[in-house]
Amino acid sequence: QVQLVESGGGLVQAGGSLRLSCAASGRTFSTYTMGWFRQAPGKEREFVGRITNTGTTDYADSVKGRFTVSRDNAKNTVYLQMNSLKPEDTAVYYCAAVRGWYIGRDSARYDDWGQGTQVTVSS
Repeated sequence: QVQLVESGGGLVQAGGSLRLSCAASGRTFSTYTMGWFRQAPGKEREFVGRITNTGTTDYADSVKGRFTVSRDNAKNTVYLQMNSLKPEDTAVYYCAAVRGWYIGRDSARYDDWGQGTQVTVSS
């Protein structure tokens, strides 16, 4: 089990950028696949992107080309770089962890979750 703490959310104008960080506890961070999800008001939680323990990334079509997931295992941290933000990107963003190599998008497979950080994009 890992504990996750997100940071970096805030208010930004459309077209702007933000970088979210997710700091993880524990000594086995490098063995986890890390995912980013988001939930907008009145909507279900949705997959945004993920990076496996081997560095393979995947993105939702809605963010592909604009968002980048990366990780720094020495710092036990995963990042979500968000560029060209749109009002429809407004949501609470969560990072999540699943042990081992996982290439799916199913949130139910992730074992540990952060508390979330709010991202608001104004038009």
